[in-house]
Amino acid sequence: MALVDWDLATAAAARFGPTGPSVTYAQADAAVRELRLLADEAVAHVAEYTGLTARIDDAPVRVVDRRTWAEVNIHGLRQVIHPLTDRLEAKVGVVGSLVGAKVTAVEAGAVLGYLSGKVLGQYEVFATDPGQLLLVAPNIVGMERRIKADPRDFRLWVCLHEVTHRTQFTAVPWLREHFLGEVRRFVEASEPPTANLLSQTFRQVEAAMKAARSATGDERGTTLIEAMQTPQQRAVLDRLTAILTLLEGHAEVVMDGVGPRVIPSVAQIRAAFDRRRHPGNPVEQYLRRMLGIDIKMRQYAEGRAFVQGVLDRVGMDGLNKVWTSPQTLPKPAELTDPAAWIARVVPPATP
Repeated sequence: MALVDWDLATAAAARFGPTGPSVTYAQADAAVRELRLLADEAVAHVAEYTGLTARIDDAPVRVVDRRTWAEVNIHGLRQVIHPLTDRLEAKVGVVGSLVGAKVTAVEAGAVLGYLSGKVLGQYEVFATDPGQLLLVAPNIVGMERRIKADPRDFRLWVCLHEVTHRTQFTAVPWLREHFLGEVRRFVEASEPPTANLLSQTFRQVEAAMKAARSATGDERGTTLIEAMQTPQQRAVLDRLTAILTLLEGHAEVVMDGVGPRVIPSVAQIRAAFDRRRHPGNPVEQYLRRMLGIDIKMRQYAEGRAFVQGVLDRVGMDGLNKVWTSPQTLPKPAELTDPAAWIARVVPPATP
């Protein structure tokens, strides 16, 4: 008996996912075609600005709906946690496995269903090699309407961000395997259930309740994801967070660096989009804190400050030394101190 009912997870994601914006068939078809064209256009802009060129020509672009985005991510999740489920199946009885498979599936599906209404795009690296670029058409159309953006400008702006992620993983030959290796180490550091499953369940519930309380309390608090981690996982997560903060910050700097040349309304889009990143709805704030989405928002801001700080001091050639090897990635403490990273990685210019 598998420990996750993946078919149920897929069904739950579809059930909990929000409905898309109201569009005609012609509008939907036009949006899909334009997003594909703009993703292709963005490739040259990103390469020219960053000096990075993809070494792989067949990393596909897929314009998808919310349900398909969730299905792809469930498939990727299944690949990632497969080693853990093998370990768990040996420790959990048939009844526990059956019940746990259903509960875990509904939980995973509910989370991915919620996120399927938020994500504009993603370079998904788990399900396929070398990965695939996903653009979630209903979310892009819905967001451009909410912030009253010019559709073509907003779509190209989003494509610049996501194509930057594809360029990172396809131009830097070691990056994908290094990233996946850290994810595998995170999964392997999970603690399998002990013999006393009831006691362990109570401890997990207590951790979840503590996370829920902090989600409505102090300024930082603890997310549900953090509350369920082992100490070994937290150490790996620090390194993963540093990588993701760099990748997100780099994409933010690229989209705003390229933007003024090719997107006339980029300043208005950035201002309106940033306002939408901080919802006033208390329920929305609660869910974002619980699921760690606020951490993602801090990654954008912190990563952008780091990348821009390096760029201002040593230019693009200096910044690109970050892609030399895993050892040249920023350490967690360096993310708030670009000068420290430069001192460690970038040799001083010869007089």
